[in-house]
Amino acid sequence: MATNKTEYLRISDLHAFYGESHILHGVDMVVNRGEVVTLLGRNGAGRTTTMKSIMGLVGRRTGSIMINGAEAVNLPPHAIARLGLGYCPEERGIFASLSCEENLMLPPPVASGGMGLDEIYEMFPNLKERRNSPGTRLSGGEQQMLAVARILRTGAKLLLLDEISEGLAPVIVQTLARMIRMLREKGFTVIMVEQNFRFAAPLADRFYVMEHGRIVEGFEASELEQKMGMLHEYLGV
Repeated sequence: MATNKTEYLRISDLHAFYGESHILHGVDMVVNRGEVVTLLGRNGAGRTTTMKSIMGLVGRRTGSIMINGAEAVNLPPHAIARLGLGYCPEERGIFASLSCEENLMLPPPVASGGMGLDEIYEMFPNLKERRNSPGTRLSGGEQQMLAVARILRTGAKLLLLDEISEGLAPVIVQTLARMIRMLREKGFTVIMVEQNFRFAAPLADRFYVMEHGRIVEGFEASELEQKMGMLHEYLGV
């Protein structure tokens, strides 16, 4: 469990819309500084939309999204990023024509205290080896590491990671698990959307379960075993 219980993010009665479609129906959740929190749910439950809503990347939002004490529900994405948020979408967004290092250097800083290149390469030795390789030459796992590493350079302290283990070999997934643990040790706050329950289960401090655009359950890692029946019902795990 995270020992420091300072609230970093509080979402209250969040509704989100794409055009006429009403996707989120009153989401409530809290994330404390230094925690790893995982959003579980089937495809279409609203987890990615929750991430995008936090970043201001959906059509319309109502309710409240407090980030570090600041109301962000009406802010544009660039202003939300400057509150220290970094979003790693499922599609990764690696530029094929740029080298690994050029991709890494691309995003502008959003806050002070971002990691330097040396620190990033210490954390991701693979990327150091491939620093001059074009983006397209990187493996899926290396692209995923690059997508996360790129955010760490910007000074973001709250990381939103969407399905980072998807489609990757088990050995790469283990590397990503080590990365999450290292981020936690360095004091980052992480919200993960994960389909891979076995990957997410040992990493998270707390879990929220989503169904039909609502949070239906929230619990601590210590309660995981007794919640398996409920998770089987909602997720089929």
